[in-house]
Amino acid sequence: MPTALITGITGQDGSYLAEFLLSKGYQVVGMVRRSSTVTFERIEHIQDKVTIVQGDLHDQSSLTDILVEYQPDEVYNLAAQSFVPTSWSQPVLTGEATGLGVTRLLEAIRHTNPKIRFYQASSSEMFGKVQEVPQRETTPFYPRSPYGVAKTYGHWITVNYRESYHLYAVSGILFNHESPRRGIEFVTRKVSYGVAQIKRGLAKDLHLGNLESRRDWGYAGDYVRAMWLMLQQDQPEDYVVGMGATHSVREWCEAAFSHAGLDYQKYIVEDPRFKRPAEVDMLISDPSKARQKLGWKAEVSFTDLIHMMVDADLQRISPNSGRK
Repeated sequence: MPTALITGITGQDGSYLAEFLLSKGYQVVGMVRRSSTVTFERIEHIQDKVTIVQGDLHDQSSLTDILVEYQPDEVYNLAAQSFVPTSWSQPVLTGEATGLGVTRLLEAIRHTNPKIRFYQASSSEMFGKVQEVPQRETTPFYPRSPYGVAKTYGHWITVNYRESYHLYAVSGILFNHESPRRGIEFVTRKVSYGVAQIKRGLAKDLHLGNLESRRDWGYAGDYVRAMWLMLQQDQPEDYVVGMGATHSVREWCEAAFSHAGLDYQKYIVEDPRFKRPAEVDMLISDPSKARQKLGWKAEVSFTDLIHMMVDADLQRISPNSGRK
């Protein structure tokens, strides 16, 4: 039975990846930070099947201790300060966790067991002010947020350790991937939850930022399969993972409200407070390498994803009640 360590197991991606690896017969170890308010909601249904350990990307000794005790075959680094707007208000914290945290984990692997296969969660936000359309593995990075800058550092330090120390270390450059487990502060979930509140009579409008911003959106449950596939190859390589299509926030809103029988134009308010200091206008992936070499393809469409999220939030909020 192989063992996998997942940092950030309580997040959206961590929960789907844990489910997937358990289905493959893995022993799953999930790392969480020491906190009095750790939320296990996303993994509550599988919590008795995984081992939860305390560790922190700010503390290399804790990472080393975990690797020594549990001897994982694979490490998936999904932990990060991952909310882009927060990276402007907390740029140093973002750099420490999202950037330098990768180095600490790679150093721990290098010194304890260099045979561990390592996955780094890179991001399409690294492309930022895009230099090429669509974006592929060879497209130059031009990050437009502290988060994007930190992810770019994490990406290149992973490449550096692979080339310098011959580690099996790969980066998955994942484009936006969503689900009903997405945090409510993210625009896609903000919309689906807002639709549910309006439908249930608990809100009158929804305030959003740039409606013309375009992203390549897919389903998180599909994307964790790509993470695993990257660590099963003979040679470590980096891969872009996405749908190969782009949609605007406006299109997302239109589909989400329409699914609930509502006209988005009656409820959406463009609010300058939610606009970024430096905007990423358009992202679209070229996932052909992942399709050809990994045999990966998405199963959930853009429209089905939106319907899934709206339905889940409608179920969370019972009619005529403010309770989830």
